[in-house]
Amino acid sequence: MLIGFVLIKAAPKLEHEVYNKLSKFDQIIELNPLFGEYDLIAKIEGDDFEKLGEITINIIRKVKGVIDTKTLTGTRF
Repeated sequence: MLIGFVLIKAAPKLEHEVYNKLSKFDQIIELNPLFGEYDLIAKIEGDDFEKLGEITINIIRKVKGVIDTKTLTGTRF
């Protein structure tokens, strides 16, 4: 199982709406607001890199108000 973290920029004044919509998806394990360049960070989980990409593209980026994402994938030491 792979873990990914998606940094999310929301349109101005839509941060709460984006948070509320994203928090309803089971594929998002954790969702936290941020201060700074990005507004939210989502922790996602998938069987492979393709699944992480599908979650980012087909779920997160399709939410109205999401204007940019940056996906970081985890690794094992």
